[in-house]
Amino acid sequence: MTDGQRAAEYPTGLRERKKRRTRDALLHAALDLFTTQGYEETTVDEIVDAVEVSQRTFFRYFAGKESAAFAVQEMVESRFIAELRQRPASEAPFEAMRRAVLCAWDSIGEAIEALVPVELHMRVYQMIESTPSLLAAHLRRTSELENQIALLIAEREGLDLERDPRPRVAVAAFCGVMRVAGQLWGQGRETSVDSLRALTEAYLDRLGPALAEDWRTPG
Repeated sequence: MTDGQRAAEYPTGLRERKKRRTRDALLHAALDLFTTQGYEETTVDEIVDAVEVSQRTFFRYFAGKESAAFAVQEMVESRFIAELRQRPASEAPFEAMRRAVLCAWDSIGEAIEALVPVELHMRVYQMIESTPSLLAAHLRRTSELENQIALLIAEREGLDLERDPRPRVAVAAFCGVMRVAGQLWGQGRETSVDSLRALTEAYLDRLGPALAEDWRTPG
């Protein structure tokens, strides 16, 4: 690479890092304001004032407040989908989903901390669960995610999703357990990613027995 080429590329690198810092600052400010004074009560003006940028800058990175509220969750979900795509074809569907989510959580802590403190992420989760408009958006997004996962599982297994209900049934059960684990984590005092991973694993491991066992049988 020539000196001229290096000089041409260096400003681009600086610009990208500046954009990333601006987006991260806006995200942190938005989530902090949402969780301290309320999602509905927070305005975009307050968010941009906290970072000292314009509204135009905010909308360059986020479609709106809802987009900012779910930004970290969207990153987490993308990690899971990426891990699921990489799982060996020899794994059964549920095992592939289980291993994908646990592998994603092995590295997700650092990714979350690179954006916001995990403690803030937990407060955002609690806020979403307690804010009607965000909870409705969360349920809509979960439905869309379930459909995406079901399509991926059907593709893995060589199935027609419109003819075979098994991918949707398996994904619905899996996502139901994930939601319960997330709710319990959000209600607890332990805010670490490791605690969420352990709780998720424990509940996923009980899904099979819960469906197959006779609960009235001791042990």
